[in-house]
Amino acid sequence: MRSSAGSLDNLYLHFPYCRRKCTYCALPSRAVKPDPGYVARLVKELPPGPCKTIYFGGGTPALCDLRPLLDKLSASEFTVELHPLDVKRELLETLKAGGVNRISMGVQSFNDDTLRDMGRGYTADEAHRAFDLVRAYFENSGIDLIVGYPGDRWELEDWGFKHCSVYSLILEEKSILYAQKRAIPGDDETLDRIREVAEALSALGLRRYEISSYAVPGFECRHNLAVWKGEDYLGLGDGAESGLDRSPKERILRLRTYLGLDARDFPAAVSKLDFYVRKGLLEKTGTVYRLTPRGTEVCDSILADIV
Repeated sequence: MRSSAGSLDNLYLHFPYCRRKCTYCALPSRAVKPDPGYVARLVKELPPGPCKTIYFGGGTPALCDLRPLLDKLSASEFTVELHPLDVKRELLETLKAGGVNRISMGVQSFNDDTLRDMGRGYTADEAHRAFDLVRAYFENSGIDLIVGYPGDRWELEDWGFKHCSVYSLILEEKSILYAQKRAIPGDDETLDRIREVAEALSALGLRRYEISSYAVPGFECRHNLAVWKGEDYLGLGDGAESGLDRSPKERILRLRTYLGLDARDFPAAVSKLDFYVRKGLLEKTGTVYRLTPRGTEVCDSILADIV
């Protein structure tokens, strides 16, 4: 979606630098010292005007000097991903002064042995202290977790986060885990674990608003929802992808979210949608279809069938 002034509403900036490569990661990032010219190149590529949502992801954005970008950007929702080792008062003050108002901190596990095996470089207690500092500056702050890492087991801890993303581990060919020929839990075990975590998050007041995302109502990530709703977004930086001039068919991804899919936009799919209602994988309210808890586990198959 573009504003009337011609600028883009949803902007994603990718920062491909890391302290070290985590064992599970196959994302486009590299454990090298950031190129000092990288941010300058991003500044030159920025679209004109303010945005509705901005998201800085990685990699590890805070390894770069973000101030030139902060000076040029503004948005009603401005998210920056942080690694717990990034969290220092000076950085948080810089981000806040630069208009950032949402933080997502990658914790990944509450188990110290797992964190060590992943190569994260901190303990769960150190991550907790880092998050307490983040919360002192940003009300809209949350964490990311991974389910299904080999040998991992932890109980969800209440750190006061407003949002939480829970990802199931995928053994990617380019990851260190794959090269180590490590076995990961099967799908059934991982799905059972996700159900446990979802129930624990619900008990803390976070609702599932997208398959992998939970939030206290009002703290949902508007940037990610815009992508799932089929809005345009511009990605800048190495490894970033864009979705521009997206077709109406891409609104079918709304089914991944709590917003659901309005059958009036997809009249040809009604018979299949009703079929999944009978199977207990969708529920229907008026003309809107939404995933049931069972449906979230097979959403990709449902979408492929509908398309």
